[in-house]
Amino acid sequence: MKLLIDLFLSFFQIGLLSFGGGYAAMPLIKEQVVELHGWLSMSGFADIITIAEMTPGPVAINCATFVGIQVAGIPGAVIATLGCIAPSCLIVTALAWVYYKYKGLDTVKAVLASIRPAIIAMIASAGLSLLELSVRPEGSFLCEGLPVNIVAVIVFALAFLAGKKFKASPISVIAGSGVLTLLIYLVFV
Repeated sequence: MKLLIDLFLSFFQIGLLSFGGGYAAMPLIKEQVVELHGWLSMSGFADIITIAEMTPGPVAINCATFVGIQVAGIPGAVIATLGCIAPSCLIVTALAWVYYKYKGLDTVKAVLASIRPAIIAMIASAGLSLLELSVRPEGSFLCEGLPVNIVAVIVFALAFLAGKKFKASPISVIAGSGVLTLLIYLVFV
């Protein structure tokens, strides 16, 4: 029972403090799940993020569901997911009313504009943490003894190029990255 309460409160905090969506929530999820409670290792956290990215729905809610099921089974998944969405439901309802009533005020516009840089910093922090984890050679093939995972660096560079320069869809980039890595693995291992 205490575990379920801890799951709910942890994801309630994440849902309450993750302005900017699921990607901005990643550092908060990492802090709660890996550092504070030790429910998952950093490698397990990266796996959860990867699965949450590939499944339909918001990333933070998917993370809550997957972490919950990993930690406490189906009840944990339900409780963690409810904890993650409860603050949003309450806050969005209150903000919709306030915004509708005061949307023309310059103060409201200024507050919303001032939050953007912090959100971008949180997304960049999460992205750099995952990038660092993915390019390290620990547990990787073809890269023993190298300071970085060359395959991961190549896949990252090609995925970044496909998304940024050629505006490829995220689904195409993810699928293409998986196929490319599989081909490299089949050919070289």
